[in-house]
Amino acid sequence: MKLITQNNKGQTQKTKSCLSPVIGKHVYIDPAAHVIGRVIIGDYSSIWPGCVVRGDIQTIRIGRYSNIQDLSILHVESNRGCTLGDYVTVGHQVILHACTVKGQSLVGMGSIVLDEAVIGESVILGAGSLVTQGQKLKAGCLYFGRPAKFVRRLIRGEIAGFKKWALRYVSYARDHRAGKFGRFKRMCCE
Repeated sequence: MKLITQNNKGQTQKTKSCLSPVIGKHVYIDPAAHVIGRVIIGDYSSIWPGCVVRGDIQTIRIGRYSNIQDLSILHVESNRGCTLGDYVTVGHQVILHACTVKGQSLVGMGSIVLDEAVIGESVILGAGSLVTQGQKLKAGCLYFGRPAKFVRRLIRGEIAGFKKWALRYVSYARDHRAGKFGRFKRMCCE
């Protein structure tokens, strides 16, 4: 990985600052997202509009092929970073705070995952759930609720779907990087 940043025009620039993001190959960061400080983003991952990924006081690591969807927030504590594995899908308007989400997992829209919580590999966390401080979710299961409770074990087909969900966002990111979707530009009328 190269140490690079994006300026306000979406152009990448080399930087010497040790507190700047480290961005992998073929990563898409939407111009309306903010990626700040000690953030490491793996190859083919994507950060969508309105997201804030703020690694100012600790490191945030996002694995390969992971996607952080619109309006989500990732932040840290002074003594604990935030880590996401490979092929993780983070739904719209999720808060991940100083926690760990292991590979091939889905965090449903509007969920909150608090400090020191660990979401195991191949977990589905249902939309609107709350994972409390220090809570551990076992691998291969569905959890839902506030606080999140075990619902059932996942079946093979559901587990196989994690990579498909993540790869769908790799495709979306490719289209956005290619400029397939225009953006509304405000015009001033006097």
